Amino acid sequence: MKALVLEEYMKLTYKDVPDPVPGPDEVLIEVRATGICGSDVHGMDGSTGRRIPPVIMGHEASGIIRDTGGRVRDWKTGDRVTFDSTIYDLGDWYSRRGEYNLSDGRMVLGVSAKEFRRDGTYAEYVAVPAHILYRIPESVSFIRAAMVEPAAVALHAVNLTPLAVNDTAVVVGAGMIGLFVVQMLRLAGCTEIAAVDIDGERLSLAEKLGATLILNPERDDVAAEVKSISSGRGADIAFEAVGIGSTVTTAISALRKGGTVTILGNLSPSVEIPLQAVVTGQLRLQGSCAINGEYGPVLDLLEKDLLNTDVMLSAEAPLSQGADWFKRLYGREKGLNKVILIP
Repeated sequence: MKALVLEEYMKLTYKDVPDPVPGPDEVLIEVRATGICGSDVHGMDGSTGRRIPPVIMGHEASGIIRDTGGRVRDWKTGDRVTFDSTIYDLGDWYSRRGEYNLSDGRMVLGVSAKEFRRDGTYAEYVAVPAHILYRIPESVSFIRAAMVEPAAVALHAVNLTPLAVNDTAVVVGAGMIGLFVVQMLRLAGCTEIAAVDIDGERLSLAEKLGATLILNPERDDVAAEVKSISSGRGADIAFEAVGIGSTVTTAISALRKGGTVTILGNLSPSVEIPLQAVVTGQLRLQGSCAINGEYGPVLDLLEKDLLNTDVMLSAEAPLSQGADWFKRLYGREKGLNKVILIP
């Protein structure tokens, strides 16, 4: 099969590789659409330590089952499917508690780290365990189904966060996941949603998708502006979708006393935090890791047209052109948001 392989840092090559062979509990999927994730763009240069070459990256995808392992019973050739990005053991202690995203030994498709390596979806075919599959509703296209993964990451973060109708929320980082967080907060009943980013085009998208206030920290006093829409208190909840020190601090500064910040961003291995503000404000800081069962609800939302994916889609391109699109995304080309590759 053809695949886009990260052969060394900053070098992606479209080449022939062996077809994957599904195990007894796995299925072989013909990939019909796969999204370029920001984590792959950052992983390409080695800065995250999570894409050690050689590896086939990619974990946001949809396709058609072409073969099934001998123990697979509930799926058949021809089924239209998408699948979780996390590969986990059903018998793990965390999985049995309903927290498979925290399972020991978990792997992520398209990721190669010191502890594991699992080729992903920038290829014509991929093999995945049957228990991570989800059926795509007939009305949902392969393109839209390839965007379920980031939407599910956003929904997981929102589900973890204590919120109530009429809450004020802040979303720091208006990339793909941040934009989905904005939409999920709107559906959850937050009446004031502030989106924070340094990219004007992304802020415009956030406004289209439900943000009531858009802020650029290079120009605006984020904490003061958020207080102005929350009776002088600050936001009830904040979401940090970047993962660097300055944006974590921005999210914390926008909270009211007793508020919660949920951190999704994961660019930096460690960051400094304003500890006294956290302690004296009795703030709650929590991480949100991946997905834990949110694929089904997201597919329902897509089927009912309650999530807007079209406005975030910048381009659909052949997988053979993937290296060029990676360069354009890495170079932060204006106007580019989500790019879907078609094997």
